[in-house]
Amino acid sequence: MQKKTGKSRRGNRAAAKPTVSNRFYLFFGIALAVIILDQLTKLWALRELQNPMPLIGNFLSFALVKNTGAGFGLFKGTNTLMIYLSLMVIGLILYFYDRIPDKLGIHASVALILGGGIANLVDRVRLGYVLDFIDVSFWPTFNVADTAITLGVIGFLWFSWKD
Repeated sequence: MQKKTGKSRRGNRAAAKPTVSNRFYLFFGIALAVIILDQLTKLWALRELQNPMPLIGNFLSFALVKNTGAGFGLFKGTNTLMIYLSLMVIGLILYFYDRIPDKLGIHASVALILGGGIANLVDRVRLGYVLDFIDVSFWPTFNVADTAITLGVIGFLWFSWKD
């Protein structure tokens, strides 16, 4: 004989079902926003930047660069290796998603890294290189995805250290 607890068996099962949290939507929403923004800006750059476009004198301009290596122009000619490394990092982030600390800053930071990684992977597979176009005079040319990855790493370190 079952003991009555005031709850039906159906109610207990419904309570035990995992629910999708707002953090899930925020995480994948941020990643998707980075991918879309990056790809749209690269599409614009391909269409409009036949010649460099100065914005602030010699300090800031838009200029197309085909990057077949890693960030900051390192390891040129390693596109295939970068594809495998990107897939590995993206896979690890998705595999360990449930273990990301339940802190908004860390979630958002890892989402930026994921979105940037996927966006640059799309270029590597589709074009055979990553399209960079934001040229700051003292820094290697970069793109929106690179910015997201950099901010994501800085944010992850900051929010991890902060606690």
